[in-house]
Amino acid sequence: MERKDLKIVYMGTPDFAVPTLERLIAEGYNVVGVITMPDKAIGRHQSQLQASPVKECAQKHGIRVLQPERLKDETFLTELRSLNADLQIVVAFRMLPEVVWAMPRMGTFNLHAALLPQYRGAAPINWAIINGDSETGITTFFLDHQIDTGQIIQQERVPIGADDNVEDVHDRLMTLGAELVTKTVQDIIDGKVTPIPQEQIHTDAPLRPAPKIFRETCQIQWSRHTMDTAHNFVRGLSPYPGAWTTLLSPDGKETVVKIYRTRKEPLPNSTNQPDTASPTLLTGINENASLAIALPGGLLHILELQMAGKKRMSAADFLRGTSLEGWRLAVTTE
Repeated sequence: MERKDLKIVYMGTPDFAVPTLERLIAEGYNVVGVITMPDKAIGRHQSQLQASPVKECAQKHGIRVLQPERLKDETFLTELRSLNADLQIVVAFRMLPEVVWAMPRMGTFNLHAALLPQYRGAAPINWAIINGDSETGITTFFLDHQIDTGQIIQQERVPIGADDNVEDVHDRLMTLGAELVTKTVQDIIDGKVTPIPQEQIHTDAPLRPAPKIFRETCQIQWSRHTMDTAHNFVRGLSPYPGAWTTLLSPDGKETVVKIYRTRKEPLPNSTNQPDTASPTLLTGINENASLAIALPGGLLHILELQMAGKKRMSAADFLRGTSLEGWRLAVTTE
């Protein structure tokens, strides 16, 4: 079978899914339709509609776009069937009902931003960094009834640097993902694919989930952290949605602060185990007007932050215009 003879329906929404679609088109694969989320209302009065990055890409190339509100809607299913796809590809879309993923004769495969069976769920990049992993990867796998449990087609491993944040790893996986998806499609065409059940994938580490990130997930529970784990937590949520904490002014007023970038300073006599001592906010501890948190293991220097209602800035710039003398962390013991 030639590339032009394989009819592909592509499903995706955000920026992460665009390079893969672009690469499929550039390499001559026959993308007959794109499924993406409905346009999003934006603006002060929610009066403007914004197309998804994937929709914009598809329209640029003159590809038919479907934007169903409900994936089981009969009108949508009729339109999808009319595309007569041989294969469906999912990259950063949403959970599909069986009536959709089972439709093509060659099935539907997904690109997942982790080394399955690790980090099944909606936020695999975030959780790999939060957990301090030194490696992650991408996986293509055929969809089945349970989320992220289908048979694995191919995988690629990717290192995570000690100071990498979500944006760094996201962009790395986005580029590599485009390569892996096109390789997977070509191997399917060439009959070289032998899917492997996830139960047969050996892993020495316990399986970790990757649940969706909510605002409450992003609150830094300082009493639970060491210097190392707090650093991982911040970079695992940076730049979006952003780890946050609450500062208390001398008169007890609370101010929410997002923290985007930190640096570790291990201290020789500091144990790296959580203890009962309250984490301490330190300001102006050196000539660079540094802002830091004293934690088990050492000092966690805050390099970039954003106060509520203010713009994101370096801690040094912030401290040049704002005094935090007498302020303290609002530490919860949950």
